[in-house]
Amino acid sequence: MPHTYTNFLYHLVFSTKERYPFISKDSKPELYDYMGGTIRGLGGVCLEIGGVEDHVHLLVKLKPTLGVPKFLQELKPAATNWAKRRLDPKFEWQNGYGGFTVGESQVAGVRRYIRNQEEHHRKVGFEEEFRSLLQQAGIEFDEKYLWK
Repeated sequence: MPHTYTNFLYHLVFSTKERYPFISKDSKPELYDYMGGTIRGLGGVCLEIGGVEDHVHLLVKLKPTLGVPKFLQELKPAATNWAKRRLDPKFEWQNGYGGFTVGESQVAGVRRYIRNQEEHHRKVGFEEEFRSLLQQAGIEFDEKYLWK
């Protein structure tokens, strides 16, 4: 086979430093546009982006030469620099992230989930949501290190 064919889809979740509510409802569209442009600049495709004031969910398609750690090492600092200038000079993302592979048959459901973050978080806090995502993905974690 002379060509490589891939479809690397990821649901990525990361929060602001100490889950501080830096991301106002009014600032979301501009921040998300900036992040989407950065993702395109890295050769990725942003299929969906959403969240609430203290965290972001991305559904992205990445090229095979750009793994998730390298992708986020580029995206998070770029978005931080933008947010420090536009939102708050103290803006920071939390270290780390949640990363989950997504099959093509799951894309519509993940997109809906990301789009409905405002409604979802009227009932469920971020910590509960993140624990649930880890458990659903079969990822083991130690509670005492989860939020440090």
